[in-house]
Amino acid sequence: MPVYLWRGQNARGDKKKGEYEAPSVDAVRAYLRRVKIEPTKIKPKPKDLFANVSFLQPKVKQHDIILFARQFSTMIDAGLPIIQCLDILYSQQTNATFKVMLKSIKETVESGATLAESLKKFPKHFDDLFVNMIAAGEAGGILDTILRRLSTYMEKAARLKSQVKGAMTYPIVTLIIAGIVLIVILVFVIPVFQEMFADFGSQLPAFTQMVIDGSNFTKRNIIYLIIGLILFIFAFARMHKTEKGRELVDEAILKLPVFGTLIRKVAVAKFTRTMSTMLSSGVAILEALDIVAKTAGNKTIEKAIYSVRSDISEGRTMADPLSESGVFPAMVCQMIAVGESTGALDSMLEKIAVFYDEEVDQAVENLTALIEPFMLVFLGVTIGGLVIAMYLPIFKMAGAIGG
Repeated sequence: MPVYLWRGQNARGDKKKGEYEAPSVDAVRAYLRRVKIEPTKIKPKPKDLFANVSFLQPKVKQHDIILFARQFSTMIDAGLPIIQCLDILYSQQTNATFKVMLKSIKETVESGATLAESLKKFPKHFDDLFVNMIAAGEAGGILDTILRRLSTYMEKAARLKSQVKGAMTYPIVTLIIAGIVLIVILVFVIPVFQEMFADFGSQLPAFTQMVIDGSNFTKRNIIYLIIGLILFIFAFARMHKTEKGRELVDEAILKLPVFGTLIRKVAVAKFTRTMSTMLSSGVAILEALDIVAKTAGNKTIEKAIYSVRSDISEGRTMADPLSESGVFPAMVCQMIAVGESTGALDSMLEKIAVFYDEEVDQAVENLTALIEPFMLVFLGVTIGGLVIAMYLPIFKMAGAIGG
């Protein structure tokens, strides 16, 4: 069916626009009047020449999914049927890729499938957590509540991810820039000084000679050094894709002095919030643990959660195996034990998540405060050391002339 672009205004006089798939202009006009919009302009949508070129299409971002869940929740809460909600969301969607997804979801639901089953067709955008919670919401008749919880959960998870990414970006970018500056100095700047020192005819200071030797080595082997770096990155990436390699890297990350503590706190916040959201939505604890393990993002933590799941299936509580794993802090395990004994595990997990969100905030601030002076000292020693090495012979010569 053709797609039409429309403009109009609602009962309050607010201007609206969107697009709608229908057999004719009259069908579009009838739809708009059903949703209380008076159309002012309706025209066929021009064909997109690159519609079938996937890499040229816009990406569906986390923000799009969060907005989808929040708007869907509001419409369900207002009493609209699921298909009508999907119809409205489809017509108002501006992201072409997401629009195609919504069309497919709507058609699948219209054919008799549940919303959860239709979302399963897009695992890249709607993960096991999302699908299982939607299924629980449909079964319990609380789909609006589930969608609201999902949007809140995803907003907090996105904020947590952004904080960690921001904390990691600064030192990485600084080290890359420092590396480039160091190579430029060694390859292009120091050789100019070397030619000047050759005219002195006297022996160079040991520190200066060491830097010049380093410059000569870098110039002679720059191609091999670049190839070696590329091969190292490629080999590391390949190793990280293997089960054993990922385990080794993830375990090493958790043992890092500062970053390891931050990653562990992020993992605890993510685990407790996800478990709280799923348990309060009616998802069984074993199924919730299975989903949480898959989305842990760290193989060491994933193995610990699967171990906990195995112990619970044999009749144990959650707190004891969590404590035995050695991954989760003692305070977390004790609070979970209290939650299990009082029958309020989901609310206790939520309290832990809130506490660790604040801990992550503090850890990121501490990390930033620690990294900045460290980077300044590193750059000062590295670049300043090279500058001093180049000027030592000049100072020596000036001293000899003065003497």
